[in-house]
Amino acid sequence: MKIGTVREIKAQEFRVGLTPAAAQEAVAHGHEVLVETGAGQGAGFNDSDYEAAGAKILGDAADVFAQAEMIVKVKEPQASERAMLREGQLLFTYLHLAADPAQTHDLMKSGATCIAYETVTAKDGTLPLLAPMSEVAGRLAPQMGAWTLQKANGGRGVLMGGVPGVSPAKVVVIGGGVVGTNAARVAAGMGADVTVLDKSLPRLRYLDDTFGGTFRTAYASKAETEALVAASDLVIGAVLIPGAAAPKLVTREMLKTMKPGAAIVDVAIDQGGCVETSHPTTHDDPIYEVEGVMHYCVANMPGAVARTATLALSNATQPFLLALADKGWERACAEDPHLAAGLNVHAGKVTYKAVAEALDLPLDAPDAVKHAAE
Repeated sequence: MKIGTVREIKAQEFRVGLTPAAAQEAVAHGHEVLVETGAGQGAGFNDSDYEAAGAKILGDAADVFAQAEMIVKVKEPQASERAMLREGQLLFTYLHLAADPAQTHDLMKSGATCIAYETVTAKDGTLPLLAPMSEVAGRLAPQMGAWTLQKANGGRGVLMGGVPGVSPAKVVVIGGGVVGTNAARVAAGMGADVTVLDKSLPRLRYLDDTFGGTFRTAYASKAETEALVAASDLVIGAVLIPGAAAPKLVTREMLKTMKPGAAIVDVAIDQGGCVETSHPTTHDDPIYEVEGVMHYCVANMPGAVARTATLALSNATQPFLLALADKGWERACAEDPHLAAGLNVHAGKVTYKAVAEALDLPLDAPDAVKHAAE
C-alpha cells in the first residue's frame, strides 16, 4: 500500500502523522511511504531521516494526496486538504466530528473511508489512540493554566504553589479520566490545592486509593460543581464522551460567581468544550475573556510539545497503521472490532453512532463493517 503523510497546516501544529521509525516499519512490511517535504521538521525530523528509513520525499501535499492510498495525519484535515481526498482513499487521523459539521459533510462528499483515532477502542474499553494525547494535554493543562493566571495575561496574578504564608491556587479538575488524572497530578505537583470532580464513584475510589492525599476528590453533583467552581482560581475541563459532543458542565451563570481573573483551561474543546462560553483558540492567540474569567481553549494543545507528542502518538498508532496497510481497511476492521470502532465515515455515510446523533445525520449500520471482508 502507498502510505502518505503531510505537513500539518492547522495553526501552530507541529506534530506529524508518521515518524521515520514508523515509516521504516511500514517499508519493512513491503509498503511505500510518501512524505511531503518538511512534514516532520516541526517535530525535529528532517527529510533525510525519512529517506534513510526508506521513504520517498514528495514536493507538496497535493502530490502526496494524489498518490497515496492511505493518508496518515495528526489533526483533522483542513478544508483545503478535504478537497484533495478522493473516493476509496483511506484517512487515518484525529477527526472529532461531533463538533464539526462542516468537516463531516466534506468527508462524506469526498467518498473517502475515514477512521478516527479518538474512537478506536481497546479490549478494556479504553481509547488507546486518544490516551497518549490525553496524557500530554492533561499534563500541559496546569502549565497553561498557571500561565493564564499571570497578571500580564489578564489573570488573577496567583502562583499555583503559593509561598510560605500565602495559600496556593485552588484548582478544580472536572473529569477524572486520563486527562483529568494527569492534570491533577501535575497541578498537585506544582503545589496547588486540587480537587477532582467525577460522577463515577468507582473512579473516585481508584483516584483516592492510588494518589492518597495528593489531591482531593468530590462527586460531581450540580451543587458541588457550582460551589467548587465559584471558589476556584483555575478550572480544568477534562470531560470526554467518546465520539460525542462534550456536555456543558460549566455555565455562563457559574462564571459570574467566579473570582475576577480566574482561569479556565477547557481541554474538551476538541469535542466542543465542557464550558458554555468556550470556543476554540490557537497557540497564536490562545486566551480570551468572558465575564471576567480568562479562557484558554487551544484545540491542539499537544502541538506545543510536538516531539514528545509525535513520538507518543506514533507508539500507539503504529500497530493499527500496519494492520490497515497489511490487510486493507475492510479485512482489518472485520477482524478487529476495536479498530472497526474507529470508522466514522465511509462512502458518503456516517458510520459512528455518536457522530450521527450529534449532527442529526443518518447512521449507516456499523454491522456492515464486520462483514466487509466477506
